[in-house]
Amino acid sequence: MNEQVRKLEPAALWNHFADLNAVPRPSKKEQRVIAFMKAFGEGLGLPTSEDEAGNVLIKKPATAGMEDRQTIVMQSHLDMVHQKNSDTTFDFDKQGIEMYVDGDWVRAKGTTLGADNGIGVASIMSLLSSTDIAHPAIEALFTIDEETGMTGALELKGGVLTGKILLNLDTEADNELTIGCAGGIDITATGNYKMMKPNNTVPYTIAVKGLTGGHSGADIHLGRANANKLMNRILLSLTKSMTINIASINGGSLRNAIPRESVAVVVLSESNVGRFQEAMAQFDAILKDEYRATDPKLVVSIESAEMPAQVMEPFFQNKILRALYACPNGIYRMSPEIAGLVQSSNNLARVLVTDGSYSLQCLTRSSVDTEKYDLKDAIGSAFELMEANLTFSGVYPGWAPKPGSPIVKLMSDLYKEMFHEEAHVNAVHAGLECGILGTNYPGMEMISFGPNITGAHSPDESAQISSVQKYWSYLLETLKRIPKN
Repeated sequence: MNEQVRKLEPAALWNHFADLNAVPRPSKKEQRVIAFMKAFGEGLGLPTSEDEAGNVLIKKPATAGMEDRQTIVMQSHLDMVHQKNSDTTFDFDKQGIEMYVDGDWVRAKGTTLGADNGIGVASIMSLLSSTDIAHPAIEALFTIDEETGMTGALELKGGVLTGKILLNLDTEADNELTIGCAGGIDITATGNYKMMKPNNTVPYTIAVKGLTGGHSGADIHLGRANANKLMNRILLSLTKSMTINIASINGGSLRNAIPRESVAVVVLSESNVGRFQEAMAQFDAILKDEYRATDPKLVVSIESAEMPAQVMEPFFQNKILRALYACPNGIYRMSPEIAGLVQSSNNLARVLVTDGSYSLQCLTRSSVDTEKYDLKDAIGSAFELMEANLTFSGVYPGWAPKPGSPIVKLMSDLYKEMFHEEAHVNAVHAGLECGILGTNYPGMEMISFGPNITGAHSPDESAQISSVQKYWSYLLETLKRIPKN
């Protein structure tokens, strides 16, 4: 299937993308892709180095006639989100991504594609390996762990880069120029709870599946269902109408992905089976109706389960269900200054409650740091009421927009010249590494752009072939117009 992709244009970019996608590269397990990228740079005879964090820097001098232009930093991240459909058999630690061409789109077979940020990485690789593309001196920065904490950008030291312009290739709409982004913080609530033998005799598995999911920042404004919130809604409602014992809840996977699935095991009495089945059928119908526009494949299902040895003690069961109900999820506040921009949000990303312990994970985002911490306190308060242990980690700053910078003007004017329409110059609610990199390089001009990529962080991820071609031509023309020193 990947051979189809290798035949696409621009050939160098798609072939580098296919090579990259053959290398397993989950966040925090980037050793193989780091080695791959170092071997790539060294094989070209270019100065190649790895810093203490694992970031890779490859430098290439300007082409003939471009020596007097400003040095540019080109930056993308090496890691990718690993998610698959529940019915897909795939080992991310051992297998390369299986891609195929579907009309004007490149997709993966039941998994994330890795276009986020593999297309950006492949673009830079194409420039580094080229012999006929005009460009100024390039400092190619490949960061690690962007998807689960941005530790690569956070640990990049000052003084490593000399370029004054940074082109970040991590935006996912080809008509957008991104000049600002949200900061974030990871919130984790953990603890233990008492268990007991079930009072009831009939075990069931409840599943919420088929949700659309997506990027917990870029897609949060779309109102898509969160499997953890839906499951909690179902469970709390059931406890109000009948006695049930919950044995376990397992929902979501990654902080930066809107949860697509959640599974719970419950036990109820024989006398309540009819009411339970009727209630679940009603929830299936209600939720399908509520989310028919955003999650058309949503399914609430039940099936018989094995009898669990132990279940939650009722007092804890009530506390955790109500705490999860109180936890804010989705948009917290829209920007009062930039139309359509989410200013602050939270994603209840992971709920794991089993065998006497629990872990509840959120990713909170905001382009206003003070509001980010306010939302953090609101979420923390809900979990503190159930006496959870709270940890706050993965803090990273936002990126304040500078619409008047020379690189923004250059690329805005060029976009209009090439495509006969205005580019959308905006800020995004997703996290980008530019804000972090700017802390050690405060004078650097930064901008982010890229081709159309849909469904990032989900198995529906796809990259548009014609858009990659458009973006590539735009990138090459931008390089020709980088100003002189």
